[in-house]
Amino acid sequence: MSADEKVAKDIVETLKDGRDGFASAAEKLRDSDNPAAASTMQRFSEQRAGFARDIVAMGHDYGDDVDESGSVAAKVHRGWLSLKDAVTSDDAAAVIGAAVSGEDHAVSEYEKALQQSDLSEGFRAVLQQQHTAIVAARDEVKALQQTS
Repeated sequence: MSADEKVAKDIVETLKDGRDGFASAAEKLRDSDNPAAASTMQRFSEQRAGFARDIVAMGHDYGDDVDESGSVAAKVHRGWLSLKDAVTSDDAAAVIGAAVSGEDHAVSEYEKALQQSDLSEGFRAVLQQQHTAIVAARDEVKALQQTS
């Protein structure tokens, strides 16, 4: 398995977690006193889905099937696990806090991926662009947390 394929599998899993986590957060926040936060969460869910599609398509171009499950470690340590507990409550602040935690995890996963020295130049460029967008999303979610 190439370095690109291994990293891509883990990143796609992270992106799927983010997509699902943001979608759950959006659903929970729609009926809260902060519907704007729901729109933000939905937008980031769609962003993550697009990022995952881009990486999967890039992998297919190189003959890799990166849409399969990632590593066992990625499955064990999910950044969005705390969302499960948060969405069972009616606390919008808890939901947004879980989103911040998920985003911190996503940023960390991208930074770990970008430290790999043997990634192809094209894949590294895609990861760098997505990392920049994910850092901006995390900062936006943190700003929501401070206003909630």
